[in-house]
Amino acid sequence: KQFRGGGPRERLRRARGEARAARSWRAARAMVAAGLPTPEPVMLLESLDPRGPSFYVSRAVEGAIEARYLFRAANAGEERDRFPEVDFGGFLEELGRTVRRLHEAGFWHRDVSAGNVLVRAGKPPELWLLDLNRARRRRRLTLSQRTRDLSRLPLFRPQHRAAFLQAYWGAAPGALARSLYLTDHYAFRWKHQVKNRLRGAGQRVKRSVLPRRAHAHIPPPPESAAARDRVVWDRLSDQPHQHAGRLAKIGVRLADARDHLEEGTVIAAALPRVLRRYRALARELYTRPEAWGGVGVALRPWPADPDALLAAVEELGVRHLLLRLHPWETDHAAEEALARELAARGHDLAFALPQNRDLVRDPERWRAAVEELAARFTPYGRRFQVGQAINRSKWGVWSLREYAALAETAGEALRRYPGVEVLGPAVIDFEPHVTAAALNLRRPGLRFDVVTALLYVDRRGAPENAQAGFDTPRKLALLKAIAETSRNGSPRCWVTEVNWPLREGPHSPAGKGVAVGEEAQADYLARYYLLALASGLAERVYWWQLVAKGYGLLDTGAEPGGGLRRRPAFRALATLARTLAGCRFERRLPGPPGAWLLLFSRPDGSELVAAWSAAGPAVGELPRPTAAVLSRDGQPLPAPGAVRVQLDASPRYLLLA
Repeated sequence: KQFRGGGPRERLRRARGEARAARSWRAARAMVAAGLPTPEPVMLLESLDPRGPSFYVSRAVEGAIEARYLFRAANAGEERDRFPEVDFGGFLEELGRTVRRLHEAGFWHRDVSAGNVLVRAGKPPELWLLDLNRARRRRRLTLSQRTRDLSRLPLFRPQHRAAFLQAYWGAAPGALARSLYLTDHYAFRWKHQVKNRLRGAGQRVKRSVLPRRAHAHIPPPPESAAARDRVVWDRLSDQPHQHAGRLAKIGVRLADARDHLEEGTVIAAALPRVLRRYRALARELYTRPEAWGGVGVALRPWPADPDALLAAVEELGVRHLLLRLHPWETDHAAEEALARELAARGHDLAFALPQNRDLVRDPERWRAAVEELAARFTPYGRRFQVGQAINRSKWGVWSLREYAALAETAGEALRRYPGVEVLGPAVIDFEPHVTAAALNLRRPGLRFDVVTALLYVDRRGAPENAQAGFDTPRKLALLKAIAETSRNGSPRCWVTEVNWPLREGPHSPAGKGVAVGEEAQADYLARYYLLALASGLAERVYWWQLVAKGYGLLDTGAEPGGGLRRRPAFRALATLARTLAGCRFERRLPGPPGAWLLLFSRPDGSELVAAWSAAGPAVGELPRPTAAVLSRDGQPLPAPGAVRVQLDASPRYLLLA
């Protein structure tokens, strides 16, 4: 664990020998000596600079998960489905006994929370206590100190609280102990809720004045960098980090007011024809047959084990691949080796060419980079997306004038090769005004053969959720309307990036407030692909990306030996690609509010329905009985012969008799 060292409070602690890393080290050694379960301490590191970070390092525990995931499943009543290998009742008993041993040895942990307990399946489950920098040792703990430790666990169901307290006390707790526990438990939950709300409000005010605080692993910007150039690369989330604060960014926008006025004029001129076409497309949603296809995934090389990456691609069964190249880098050997192998295996390759601020400021360097990449990669694929998230300053573009110059230069270099298609403008999130402006600027060299968007769903929930009145199908209809009526685009539309970030700290590309669990991620992925591709409005959809902590279909280093763990989203995409291969979408069937029943015809003449409910459990009715049912992950489910089917958040594939 890394601890920041920049604040005066932490510097004072270090001067007294009480820095948090040092406290973690001493507490862990004392707990191990007392025979208590915590990962073995390995190393304490402290920076020679009093303002620098410090680190506490322990031995890794293989095969364990954070107890937070168990608690979330149990509070939702899903512990048996999501963690069948762990007996939750046995886990609560072992946890109660473990915390009792901790207290009897005189250790007051002071933060026994769901994220600070590791659990590994077994009979009984194996447990480890983490995050010891707050721990104190006392000769004897008071009842109040004990209940304060017990109260932080998210035990929201009375039967779970009773089982935990029974295991801790060895019998039903007395009236005083129980009342103290419940008082502390509900007080902690209330304090936590209030604190989060106040912190959120404080952060919003703070972000309006000061730069957003970066994770400790993110390097600082160059000391003399202007507001436009305060961007560095975040290697963990595989994207740039913007150090400039909101006031600084507003200053840049005001300086570019003339450019933004031009963009507004272009949008106003395009708006009437866009709205006319959008209304027509929205009326026809899911009423016309559409050929199914376009399931894709984006990726980067994985140098740790290239063969494992290729094996995962083959297992996934997705033919359309988008390989992101980094034009600011000089070594592309790994990308070229991967492209060569994937093309040889028959995959359809497209390439993404993102920009950074250095390339925006140096047009000749950008031109040279694109020319080199075109020469190296056109033998493996002829579609190139020019630009990345052009409406986000962290990617180096502050106005559409800057992006247009990049796109014109890249288009000139790429179109020298026969059959090359240029893709763009790659606007991220739902900001249709930026797409409309980019596709209607009067620039003779600006032309896109395919209109692309990094079309997220506000990153705050299900793909059926509406944002400004637009859910995913209507967002796609608006994108299609903009493309069909544009000066610089074509009617063809691709979604070249979508994902739902996970709750995995600095690896997540977005904050905790928009993160989801792995099961929800898998549900949302399948539903997004079904909604987008069945609409006929998007030719292709690519998940970003195949391998990554924090959001990828494959988790790195989670398997013994550092292998790739298949997340539920991986299995969901593989099932969707395999089950619907060669199908044609026919129409949406009627159902209760929030239910989706999409009818597909198969190559052999049979029919299947992809069905789910975005509004809680529901019952759908099929035109004919089912002959077979597959889960989201491809597992056979009971219900052959039924016409009425139970629906929930996970899509099912229902083969009709």
